[in-house]
Amino acid sequence: MLTRTADAADAVGRYADHPEGIIDLHLPPAFGETARDPRPLVVLLHGGFWRASFDRMHTRPLANALVAEGFVVATPEYRRVRGHGDRAGGWPTTAEDVAAAVAALPALLDGLGIATGTTTLMGHSAGGHLALWLASEPLRVDRVVGLAPVGDLRAAAAAHLGDDATQALLDGEPGDVPQRYDAADPVTRFVTRPSCEVLVVHGADDDIVPVANSRGLHAAHPWVVLHELEGVEHFGVIDPWSPAWPAVLDAVRSGARPGG
Repeated sequence: MLTRTADAADAVGRYADHPEGIIDLHLPPAFGETARDPRPLVVLLHGGFWRASFDRMHTRPLANALVAEGFVVATPEYRRVRGHGDRAGGWPTTAEDVAAAVAALPALLDGLGIATGTTTLMGHSAGGHLALWLASEPLRVDRVVGLAPVGDLRAAAAAHLGDDATQALLDGEPGDVPQRYDAADPVTRFVTRPSCEVLVVHGADDDIVPVANSRGLHAAHPWVVLHELEGVEHFGVIDPWSPAWPAVLDAVRSGARPGG
């Protein structure tokens, strides 16, 4: 888990009535003086194997670093597995929440007088899965960037990643609930290619979500840009002080192959 200190959000919006239906907004310096000048938007989805014990706070160092580069950054919360009562997530609630958050952002930002241009969905780990899932939804998105994502759910289940976190999300094994895996798995959904660019940045030394998972996604759909980073572990891709940062920033800035 990344535990660096970071600045809090500049504003907080709401996309739903449940307790997790909030979005932190991080704005570039002096943004208030030129709020009508469009800035690129990054929607940053946190990971944590879809579980309630992890929240958006650990992505704040990355959000702050992106803000320093001129991006508006929105970090939605969402209902997660092992949440209680009206905080309980799972399939399809968790995915529906992130879709609702992205859909609500244009009106929310406009209401605050914040103009944005291109939209990039970026997610780390389980949040990377959600970003990849959103690539196939009818949303206005220019590119999706998965950072060490769980992009191949059947492979993740077979490898028992995160102590069977995929099985907990989908409430079963692939053979037991194949329809849920079909609906949730980017490998299946990408049979129809999304209209947006899709890039994946994954550390070769990742032992939490091994890079083999992203290789499986890329093998099934070679148009998905995969960039492997030697010497980078799972949290390096969300750490602005790690060697991964230039490749991550390139992926967000250009939509081209990071580093090349």
